[in-house]
Amino acid sequence: MEPLPVAVDPTPPGRLPLVRLARGRHGRVAAGHPWVFSNEIEMDAATKALPGGAIVRVVRSTGGVEGTAYFNPRTLIAARFLSRNVDDTVDAAFVTARVQRAAALRDRLFARPFYRLIHAEADGLPGLIVDRYGAVLVVQTNTAGMDRLQPSILSALIDVFPGSAIALRNDAPSREQEGLGEEVRWAHGEAQLPLRLEEGGAVFFADVLGGQKTGWFYDHRDNRSYSASLSRGASVLDLYCHTGGFAVQCALGGATSVVAVDRAEPALTLAELAATENGVSARCTFQRGEVFEELERLARERRRFDVVIADPPAFVKSKKDLEPGLRGYRKLTRLSATAVTPRGLLLVASCSHNVSMDALIEQVGRGLRDAGREGRIIRAAGAGADHPVHPMLPETAYLKALTIALD
Repeated sequence: MEPLPVAVDPTPPGRLPLVRLARGRHGRVAAGHPWVFSNEIEMDAATKALPGGAIVRVVRSTGGVEGTAYFNPRTLIAARFLSRNVDDTVDAAFVTARVQRAAALRDRLFARPFYRLIHAEADGLPGLIVDRYGAVLVVQTNTAGMDRLQPSILSALIDVFPGSAIALRNDAPSREQEGLGEEVRWAHGEAQLPLRLEEGGAVFFADVLGGQKTGWFYDHRDNRSYSASLSRGASVLDLYCHTGGFAVQCALGGATSVVAVDRAEPALTLAELAATENGVSARCTFQRGEVFEELERLARERRRFDVVIADPPAFVKSKKDLEPGLRGYRKLTRLSATAVTPRGLLLVASCSHNVSMDALIEQVGRGLRDAGREGRIIRAAGAGADHPVHPMLPETAYLKALTIALD
């Protein structure tokens, strides 16, 4: 394949447009935060006229340089830093170096090529997600800056992973806020779907073009393994089971039976395929339904399970959803706890970055009291190591999972 064009001209840092911080508003940025908010910037006419995703140099009102970022005048997060090294030029070589660094880290962490390769700010490429499924890479560019760099990103991935097919999953809701349209397609090569992937010695399947997000949730890798380790000889209820990650791992861990619930028929089809492929289909039942309705039905039937896993989609997608979302986690915990046997185990997870671990613990505690149950948190965890956390950006620690031993 011919080399892909570079999305943004490799302008030397000294010739980049300047975005100036408002007087006295440099403290948070100077402390290392990777974002600059619009109210921290002098939004003069020239700055407002910059195109979305433009590469800029961020400077203080007094002239000191903070680094190189991309800029969007229409969003609350107006600038996201690409480098604090004032001499760095953001070009194809820059992107390739970041991809190589991320790949080297994952090679140290995992023996098999199934993981999140690029996790946005934490890997130095803000707004970019890349998941690896063996010889297939799935790319999400969620901001105008990353969208402008997309050809360079694709070129870097082809250089670092020759022979790989690359799919674009540019359909996240955040793209609309950035002034971007949707795009789902093969960008380089092609592969037969669903893709086969491996995790913890098990085989699963992902639809990277039509499934949720990129088709698989690598972030729960460690939580699935931990839940499986607690499932020997147990009956398991897996709520929001998606493509069967928790369900199949628990069955392989020795669960006597697994009931898995999701409302998405395509996901359930892939879950059933995984159960068959791993030889546990006789112990797994996958059923389509709404989780809250199913839990209420189980309560009426007084049916209980030794292990209950509740891993819902984000209840809080923005700060305005916080209060109703927190009530949702409380209700989910109440109903889920009712379905747990005495001395059973409950896992409740949240993938809402606006919900802190403390807030989740509080709502889980309230839900347990509502259910008339007592319990002890035996494990509080987040995402796997392929989802690193930027130390100045707690939002990157979005996933929380509480495992509770009930009375």
